[in-house]
Amino acid sequence: MSVRIRPMVTIAFVVLACGLAWLVALPLWLGRGLAEPIAGLLLPVMMLTPAIAAIIVTFATRVPGAGDRARFLGLWPLRPAKRVVWLMVVGWLVPPVLVAACVLVAAALGFVELDLAFGGFAAEIERAVPPGTPLPPVEVLVIAQLAMLPLGALFNSLLAFGEELGWRGWLLPALRPLGTWPALILSGAIWGLWHSPVILLGYNFGRTDITGVLFMVAGCIAWGVLLGWLRLRSGSVWPAVLAHGSLNAAAGLILLVAASQPDLALAGPLGVAGWIVAAVVVAVLLATGQFRRQPALAASRGTDAGASGPGESSAP
Repeated sequence: MSVRIRPMVTIAFVVLACGLAWLVALPLWLGRGLAEPIAGLLLPVMMLTPAIAAIIVTFATRVPGAGDRARFLGLWPLRPAKRVVWLMVVGWLVPPVLVAACVLVAAALGFVELDLAFGGFAAEIERAVPPGTPLPPVEVLVIAQLAMLPLGALFNSLLAFGEELGWRGWLLPALRPLGTWPALILSGAIWGLWHSPVILLGYNFGRTDITGVLFMVAGCIAWGVLLGWLRLRSGSVWPAVLAHGSLNAAAGLILLVAASQPDLALAGPLGVAGWIVAAVVVAVLLATGQFRRQPALAASRGTDAGASGPGESSAP
């Protein structure tokens, strides 16, 4: 048995999460967009809005009940421990490998011209520092960037927690009674649409129209399936938190080896190249039966306002 969330509660969560995101981004729209000095502060704050929405609807509706909240959200307990820890390691270390695969796919499809001498990256560094500033060899800078990825993944996970508590912690289990695939795709699409306040300002793709939002929705569906698999397979939100942080830390890898600024809607990890890599990984997971076995996400404890009916513990 597992908790079911009423559709109106789910709608309220989505409206609240998206509304708070627009509210946080409003100073950017009233000012100079992403060029506003405060943008670097507002973007992390925006990442907290799904968690805030999840906490508000959980306590306002009292669903799940007090005894089920930590388990429903995937915060605790970390059981089965071996599986949860193993998937946390996967979430921490595998996304940079997938992003590197995106770079190779983008190069193979002609979306980006590679410069393995790192000339493009060196030029960007030189433009970013005052003239005459002494710099180490570009190879040292590249190695340092790569070596910092595991630590960067952990730091970015602190920020990604706000999103993951909402999207994979609350929303995915709330949609789970629809079936595994509808829940994964719909939660990914909502995640992508939630980014609209900054995507329409040119964030990620440099596109300020609906095409940028559509690319983001597709990218979030692709990666959302993988993050959702980590959540459903482990019963815990923590592997998805680490994977999200790791993805964010590695997202700029293509800029190290690109001869010139690429079109990230095609070559970036959230663009077409990323969709292809994610699709291949999902196909492998499907072929090996990884979506079939899922632990229950919460146990029912009587009837709560806003909850109804039995849930599922395995994929249909």
